[in-house]
Amino acid sequence: MNRILSRLARTALFGAVAATLLCLAPVFTAAHAAGGALYSGAPAKYVFFFIGDGMGIPQRAAASAYSGKTLVMDTFPAQGLTTTRANDRFITGSAASATALASGTKTNINYIGVDPQFRPLKTVAELAKEKGMKVGIVSSVSIDHATPAAFYAHVKTRKMYHEIDHALAESGFDYFGGGGLKDPKGKKSDKPLGDAIAKAKANGYRIVTDKDEFMQLTPRSGKVLAWNEWLQDSGALPYVIDSRPQDITLSEFTAKGIELLENPKGFFMMVEGGKIDWACHANDATSALTNNLEFDKSVQLAVDFAKKHPDETLILVTGDHECGGLTLGFAGTKYQSFFDVLSKQNISYVQFDQDVMAQFKKSAGKAASFDAVKPLITKHFGLRFAGDPAKDRLVLAPFERKMLADAFRRSVSGSSEKSGEEEYLLYGEYDPMSVTITHILNQKAGLGWTSYKHTGVPVSTSAMGVGAETFNGMYDNTDVAKKVMAIMGVPARVHIAER
Repeated sequence: MNRILSRLARTALFGAVAATLLCLAPVFTAAHAAGGALYSGAPAKYVFFFIGDGMGIPQRAAASAYSGKTLVMDTFPAQGLTTTRANDRFITGSAASATALASGTKTNINYIGVDPQFRPLKTVAELAKEKGMKVGIVSSVSIDHATPAAFYAHVKTRKMYHEIDHALAESGFDYFGGGGLKDPKGKKSDKPLGDAIAKAKANGYRIVTDKDEFMQLTPRSGKVLAWNEWLQDSGALPYVIDSRPQDITLSEFTAKGIELLENPKGFFMMVEGGKIDWACHANDATSALTNNLEFDKSVQLAVDFAKKHPDETLILVTGDHECGGLTLGFAGTKYQSFFDVLSKQNISYVQFDQDVMAQFKKSAGKAASFDAVKPLITKHFGLRFAGDPAKDRLVLAPFERKMLADAFRRSVSGSSEKSGEEEYLLYGEYDPMSVTITHILNQKAGLGWTSYKHTGVPVSTSAMGVGAETFNGMYDNTDVAKKVMAIMGVPARVHIAER
């Protein structure tokens, strides 16, 4: 009897599995078909390629909930899901993912614009330039960082900033805007090639860092390489939450790009929201979401442009990967979400580290006490140390106060305690004090994090305009590039050597 029941159970299990596979077969087939569906109509004249670095589905959903408004990108008629794995790793990095998005070819972690055999790949931006279109590259991080670099450089590793800077200077692209250059003089290169900024000037680029001068640029200004005067961290624009009136924002760089690039032959412009990713690495939700909203503001500018050219414009918005393992739900709040508490934060984690805490440690010295830093935590993050946590969500519970006290001790001690596994799980590679503050604030909002790195979940891809319907369904990030190339009317994939 037991053998009969066991056989019946196995039969039922196999039947259930078979039924499930049959049900899923249309999904897999549709995903495969969507990946191969290419546009064959009249080419788009104007192409906007927006990449939210680290912007997965939860980042988009959280930004919408935080703002109380539907994101512009989420209103697009075409919505798809995009897989992101690299050639040599399931969880991708920005270099491999950007290379896939730019060229349509899988490559390895840290490779920029080359395939796994180091053969240079033709990018959609380079193909646009060859077609006679103007080309612009915009990013909120350094313009030689992995994502922007993948559209114009071809190097063995993303860390070859000096070589990437020279590739920029030699690209012939019409407009670069956002963050600065990380190694233009080759101080970190084994074989310096000379001053990349001097080369850019020799090749006709106008270098602009002042906002007033930037705003006065016109299409007659020629080729432009522009960055914000204040580069907050690693050559990047300041976080939106830290931005000053004299700073040039991502949306302003986008708006100027549209103005400078518009011409009878059309243009291609890639815009990256790079600091979404950086904030997610640090588990700073407020900084990530406010940067996500600035990124969406840039998308709105493209939509406004498309209204004037409805039959000639493609707008594509995607992410290169999710970052941080952001979850829209936290055990401590059960089913509840309180996005409003995030608005109490008025400074990014990096500005808190570099400005507030640096000054505090300098002034207090060895006498620094946790009680003395409490007012700064309340001032910049809204967390309070007195009151009833049951009545006021921003009041810290005893265990949260202990978490902060422990983090403060590690932060001011300057010790290497973070190197252990327990310390890494608590703080990652960030300052213990600031990351503990953002963890607690995020948890009170009903948000959680599972990582300080990227994750392998698919990302959303949205499109409107010419050929937008081909971005419905599910497909790989390599298919994104192939679809864009088809809509532009250029070859789907070409190695540079095959020209």
